[in-house]
Order: sequence, then C-alpha cells, then structure tokens
Amino acid sequence: MEPRDRIRQLLTEQFSGSVIKEENFRNEQTFFVKPDAILDICQALLEDAELKVDYLADLTSVDWLGHEERMGGRFEVVYNLYSISTHYRFFIKVMLPADKPEISSVTAVWPGANWMEREVYDLMGIVFTGHPDLKRILTPDGFEGYPLRRDYPLTYEVPQFSWNKNDPPEVIT
Repeated sequence: MEPRDRIRQLLTEQFSGSVIKEENFRNEQTFFVKPDAILDICQALLEDAELKVDYLADLTSVDWLGHEERMGGRFEVVYNLYSISTHYRFFIKVMLPADKPEISSVTAVWPGANWMEREVYDLMGIVFTGHPDLKRILTPDGFEGYPLRRDYPLTYEVPQFSWNKNDPPEVIT
C-alpha cells in the first residue's frame, strides 16, 4: 500500500472523530486534526510498522489574525513529518483559538521537537503542555509579547555595527 493511502487509512480508522479534513495540493498531503488528538496521532504514526514516521522535519506556526472565522482558529501549528523508510513527507496541521493557544507537546514522540516547540512558544506564544523545559529561546528573559504575531507592534532600531558604533546613521523619518 502506498504511504499516502496507509496514512489516510490509519487516521480514518483510528482517529475518525479527530480528523477534520484532508487536503492534497501539488502532491502534498495535509491532514487537519483536532488539538486534543495530536499526541496520540503522532505516537500512532511512529509506531505503525508499515509507515514508521520517524522524523519530525519541522514544527512551525502561522498567525491567521483577521481570518479566524475562515480558518477555524487564529493560530495554526504545522507538523512537517517524514518517514525515512518509505521516503514520504506529509503535513499535520492543528488550528488553535486566540484566547488559549495550547497544544500537547510531541517531545515524548520525537525528542527533536524540544527546540522547535520552544521557538514557536517564544515567538508566537503557543503553549506546549507537557514540554520538559518550555521557556524562551530567542528573545531575552523578561521580554514582553510575541514578535511573530501579526498584532505585535512594529518598532525600529538603528543598526549599529563595530565600524559605526560611535557614529550611527541618522534615523530618517
């Protein structure tokens, strides 16, 4: 059975109530799932003998501010998954509400998710429950807000380099 069909079969048989929809665009398979099922789905994908989805290539997020109604939530968490044995890549996406963007951590399934989840937390404010060390990773301690959110205020800072630190450029307004 083709990996595309096996993934569809596994998700529809074991998680039929948790799969919202499947999209296929330009030969990329994507499943939208409910947030409360993400950990179980990822564990099942890893443990399936035929698929063995053993590599989380990337974990990122999107802020759909202004499009929440159309998208089904403000924040989208994207899991870019890959099976090394079958050489097949696909995506799982989860929509989260603006008022409480929380989802289970998948570090128990793929330990490499640790730093990716911390980055998404730091820059978007999405909380990964059960994460072993969820704290800021790119912004300083005490930093307020989440700089990749679309409602984060735009600011400007004059660039300073070693060659111009005593004579910075003028700010043009």
